[in-house]
Amino acid sequence: MNQTGDSPRMRQLVDWSSAIWAGLIGGTVFLIFNLLLSPILLGGNAWVQIRLIASIVMGPEILAPPATFHTGALVAALICHYALSVGFALLVAYVVHRWGLIVGIVGGAVLGLFLYAINFYSVTYFFPQFFPMRGAAMLLSHLLFGAVVGGLYEALEVEEFVPVNDSSAQEA
Repeated sequence: MNQTGDSPRMRQLVDWSSAIWAGLIGGTVFLIFNLLLSPILLGGNAWVQIRLIASIVMGPEILAPPATFHTGALVAALICHYALSVGFALLVAYVVHRWGLIVGIVGGAVLGLFLYAINFYSVTYFFPQFFPMRGAAMLLSHLLFGAVVGGLYEALEVEEFVPVNDSSAQEA
């Protein structure tokens, strides 16, 4: 209880475990969506996408034809993709964890839009091989990823609250 006799103020904690699961599941949705949609819209095959992701850690040399199965590229792409997916999901969870499912979905989609803008309008400076991927398909997949992550986080979240320490406010 605080000095006035009221219940203590509470602060909701982020459920980091739910954020990680949301990132893994959202990352899987994003990956499947892009592996199926990009070849249809942009031509080529799904291995182009895998090699593009792998090029973040393996360098642009992995993009040399032919775009076929490559064990190293697949492993590098999956590790890199899921690390980025979980990292972004942690950010989404931190931002949307207080407001519920609808805000989780909409807020996640908005953050997905920002992620698209960051990826394709600044990060492509360091990874120019991604510049040709800029377009409606990638925009849609980033929106979908953010919405899925935000919604899943809110659906999976176990709400936990801790009292806010008002002692620092009393001392001032």
